[in-house]
Amino acid sequence: MSENYNLKAQELYLQFMISDHELFSRVCSILNEEYFDRSLKAVVKTLVAHSEKYSTVPTVDIIEANTGVSMEVLDDAMMRQHTDWFIDNFETFCRHKALELAIIEGADLLEDGRYGEVETAVKSAVQVGLARSMGTNFFDDPRGVLEFLKSKNGQMSSGWKSLDEKLYGGINRGEITIFAGGSGSGKSLFLQNLALNWAEAGLNVVYFTLELSEELSSMRMMQMASDVSAKEIFKKLDDVELAIKTKQKTSGLLQIKYLPAGSTVNDLRAYIKELYIQTGIKIDCICVDYLDLMFPTTKKVSPDNQFIKDKYVTEEMRNFAVENNIVMVTASQLNRTSVNEDEFDHSHIAGGISKINTADNVIGIRTSTAMRERGEYQIQLMKTRSSGGVGSKISLAFDLDSLRIYDGEFEEETSNPIVDRLTTTSTVNEQRKFLEEIRKKRKSNAFDE
Repeated sequence: MSENYNLKAQELYLQFMISDHELFSRVCSILNEEYFDRSLKAVVKTLVAHSEKYSTVPTVDIIEANTGVSMEVLDDAMMRQHTDWFIDNFETFCRHKALELAIIEGADLLEDGRYGEVETAVKSAVQVGLARSMGTNFFDDPRGVLEFLKSKNGQMSSGWKSLDEKLYGGINRGEITIFAGGSGSGKSLFLQNLALNWAEAGLNVVYFTLELSEELSSMRMMQMASDVSAKEIFKKLDDVELAIKTKQKTSGLLQIKYLPAGSTVNDLRAYIKELYIQTGIKIDCICVDYLDLMFPTTKKVSPDNQFIKDKYVTEEMRNFAVENNIVMVTASQLNRTSVNEDEFDHSHIAGGISKINTADNVIGIRTSTAMRERGEYQIQLMKTRSSGGVGSKISLAFDLDSLRIYDGEFEEETSNPIVDRLTTTSTVNEQRKFLEEIRKKRKSNAFDE
């Protein structure tokens, strides 16, 4: 339906505001003289200036004296009957005019290749609107608030019970979680294990890889899903295929997509939208391997300024998670100062604290060659927005053959027979025997325990 924003309509909007100071107060936050015809700009300017100085709207005589434009005050009956019409239509008028200005000004920006600024201007325009919600009455319905929060967050188990307990149940939709580790620490392995855990739990997952190829990432997850080592995977193609096809019957979607380094959140958005168009499947979780290789959409930032680059990328990724109500997990590099540290802090994150400030959860990965060979990873909660687990350390079991990371089912700083055996046993065969015990125990339990 076409809208009519002619001079007469614009005059009527101003008359509504002049006739009722409270009504003007409700809409003044979106009022902009640039939205109006040239002949009415002075009226808008006078209306705003007078209201700010004297806390009331100017009379029609004051307006005419300042601008030479004659206006009328609407009668009470007109105001009572048509206030709702004015609010709805004036809100739409302001939004459409803001969009019109963004498009006009965007033409020059596009010629200069400043696409991010155009996108920001358009987004700001379409978000022009009035505050209709009055917020939440704290005392009114506490049960309803908590049930809504639980439902809206859509908390998802990571597949590792010990981590879920520290996060008060799992990772929430609309949040971004960062796994931080040094080079070769297993950042990709953690993301791949998470993606597989979620898919096996029936969730729809997209794994974006900006580093490894789709084929290599797929092969790693095939090892994890089939419990077949890299050495044996090509010899046991039939077994691997059977294992994957069997899991497919009870699993959600797991789509692996390569994107080149330097991709943006817009590339993620475009892919997710196209995937939905082609399959009708709505995605629950996104894993991005990894954050440091991405670039911001809305700002032009030098690749050398990692602090600012990562700040904008993290903010955009989190906004994307909120907009689509999904779980967003990615990875980031720890700097060289973290190599020999037993405790990670914010200073160990490559690029500085900017990404930590935005992230909801930041989890450090601590490992070494010796730890991996004896089948152990340790993670540390560096930041959690929705739980009190900051500083907690969690040990997880790792199968060097299948690359699967298991929940060792032991608590922080407590003894566990399996872990003790893993860390003290002297032969590779015995180590693998105990990892097999963990695998069997894990398979015997439901994933969602």
